[in-house]
Amino acid sequence: MKKLLLLSFVFCSLFGVFSCQKQGERFTVEGQITEAKDTMLYLEHLTLGNGVVAIDSVKLDETGDFCLHGPRPGNPEFYRLRIGGQVVNLSIDSTENINVRARLPQMTLGYKISGSGNCDTIRILVLKLDTLTRGLQRVADDRSLTLSERDDSIRQMIKTYKDDLKINYIQNRYGRASSYYAMFQMVDGQMVFNPINDSSDITWFAALANSWELLYPDCQRTENLRNIALQGKQNTRKSVIEIDMENEKVSETGMIDMGFPDKMGRERRLSDLRGQVVLLDFTAYDMQGSQERTLAMRELYNRYHAQGLEIYQVSLDIDEHYWKTVSENLPWICVWNSEGLENDIVRIYNLQTIPTWFLIDRESNLAGRMEFTESVEAEIQRLLSVR
Repeated sequence: MKKLLLLSFVFCSLFGVFSCQKQGERFTVEGQITEAKDTMLYLEHLTLGNGVVAIDSVKLDETGDFCLHGPRPGNPEFYRLRIGGQVVNLSIDSTENINVRARLPQMTLGYKISGSGNCDTIRILVLKLDTLTRGLQRVADDRSLTLSERDDSIRQMIKTYKDDLKINYIQNRYGRASSYYAMFQMVDGQMVFNPINDSSDITWFAALANSWELLYPDCQRTENLRNIALQGKQNTRKSVIEIDMENEKVSETGMIDMGFPDKMGRERRLSDLRGQVVLLDFTAYDMQGSQERTLAMRELYNRYHAQGLEIYQVSLDIDEHYWKTVSENLPWICVWNSEGLENDIVRIYNLQTIPTWFLIDRESNLAGRMEFTESVEAEIQRLLSVR
């Protein structure tokens, strides 16, 4: 269920483990990754504005010993060790010396760490999120439950998980990097804590923002917390947005083409998907119920993508950074309409509410506007069977 979107970096290591020494204002991450001979180990900075940035690397030998360095950050920052799709998440706020030990096949969920209480708490949070993710997948796959029952179960599981984090990992620990990490955990591309979907989450973001304001007043992450809290307080959007339009409805026998930038800035055109059955979805990730809807769409995508189903999802969210964050790990085509509800495409498709979606057949004909119900699966099967 949980997939990582990784950037590839190819660097040669400049320092071996036997020359591991502190130089200047730097932090050190050292240790041993066994069963990883001849693989590249990267130390990457998870920046807030520039994505993932590689800062050091080493090619592991048969011992798996390593020693990597990075410049000391001016405030708590987040990093990771990575080999392929296996990662170890870290937080650094000074010239720490952190030790990590793991076996490559179980690196993400089976590592041991010392030298940082925050890093060890993050390790626990990673394990807890993995348990939640697997539990949500079991519910999503349980065909003995109705869609409504699955949604209710998923909602309750996430609520229980959030309550645990609030009480045991965030409350009275607002200034810690591990608390920041906990507040930004994501499930299937959706933030677990989201002040847009859940007004009670605003209080928790505000508490972190106040603490970080005192401890790190000029930090970019402090500004991020402050902006999220303010955006949540100012949010007045309803669970369904009504759009008052008099334009003629889009034809049921033709598709209107469109092109918007994806998360990498590349224009993705709907017409390029000719030959596939397309679920065209207009949505906003900051709306109530978005997470449950995404899980339902993930089911359809996983089940029918190999047979020719593609999802072209148009975000009408106001905040581009927020859209990129929540859509980062979604496997389908996600594009952003920067004009939101004012765009001509919204009017042409006569969107009366969002979310709204359409099905398009293999010949790029609009097969109809539909509600997201269990009946959609039968319609997708029918369109996929037509050649």
